[in-house]
Amino acid sequence: MITIDSLTKRYGAQLAVSDVSFSCTPGTVTGFLGPNGAGKSTTLRALVGLATPTSGTATIGGRAYRDLPNAGRQVGVLLDAGAQHAGRTGREVLTLAALVLGVGQERVDEVLGRVGLAGKPAAKRVGNYSLGMKQRLGLAAALLGDPQVLVLDEPANGLDPDGIFWMRGLLRGFADRGGTVLLSSHLLREVEAVADQLVVIAGGRIVARGSKQELLGGRGTLVRGPDRVVLERALRTAGIAVVPGEGDGLVADADPLAVGQAVAAAGAVLTELRPAGGEGLEELFRSLTHADGSQQVQEVAA
Repeated sequence: MITIDSLTKRYGAQLAVSDVSFSCTPGTVTGFLGPNGAGKSTTLRALVGLATPTSGTATIGGRAYRDLPNAGRQVGVLLDAGAQHAGRTGREVLTLAALVLGVGQERVDEVLGRVGLAGKPAAKRVGNYSLGMKQRLGLAAALLGDPQVLVLDEPANGLDPDGIFWMRGLLRGFADRGGTVLLSSHLLREVEAVADQLVVIAGGRIVARGSKQELLGGRGTLVRGPDRVVLERALRTAGIAVVPGEGDGLVADADPLAVGQAVAAAGAVLTELRPAGGEGLEELFRSLTHADGSQQVQEVAA
C-alpha cells in the first residue's frame, strides 16, 4: 500500500508539489501522469527517500522508505535507467545488487531471463546497451528482491513496440498477483491499457484521481436522431436536462433507459443511444493539464 498524504516539497522559493494526496492499493496499477515539470519526479523521489518532504508524508505499508528494513526486498524502484555503471556487465550489475539485498545468484538468473537479457546480453557491458536494454536491466534490478511494490518512472522509454507490449504484460501480471505498481509515464495509450487507477498532476497539484473506468467513462447519455430539435424538445418535456454533444449529438443527463423511454413517449426517432464520454486518456489529460491555472480536482471514488 502506497500512501501520499498532503505532500508538499519546496526547493528554496520554488514550490515543486503542493498538498499532494493519493493512494495505491495492492493488486492495482496506478498511472501517475502529468506534463514536464508537473511534480511527478519530485513526488516519486520523496516516496523512495531521495527527497525530504517540506510537509506531509509519503509511506509504503505505513512506513517511510528509509525506515523499511532491507527496503529493496519490499520495494522495487526504477527512476533512471541510465544510472548504472557503464563499465560493468548486466550480470555484474545485478550480482552486486543481489549481494546488497541478500538474494542468491539463482535470482539473478531468474530476473535476467524474465526481462529478456539472459545469455549474451547479460555478458555485455552496460555502456554498450541500447536505451531499451538499459530499461530492461533497470526493471530486472527493481524485481531482484522479489518486492511487493514497484515504483517506476518512464519504464517504457526506449522500448520498441514489442518491448512495450512485454512490459505491459509484466506489470499487469505483477499486480494481478497482488503487487502494487505506481507507474509514471508519458506514453498515455500504454498507461490507459494497463492502469486500474489514474492520478493526474499539473502545476504541482493533483487535478484528477480515481478509477480509470469512472474517470474515462463520462456521464450522461449521447443521443442522435434525424431531427435534433424534436429530440431536444422530447427530453426537456420529460424533465431531462440536455447539453450539446459531439457533432450533431445531444448529451442527456439521465441513463439510457430513461432517455429511450422519454424519446419513445414523444414518438421521436433515434439513430444513436449510448453512454456519453469514453474519449480516452489523451483527451482527459489535455483537458486537465492545459487549463489556465484554475484547475479543480476531479475525483471519483473507486
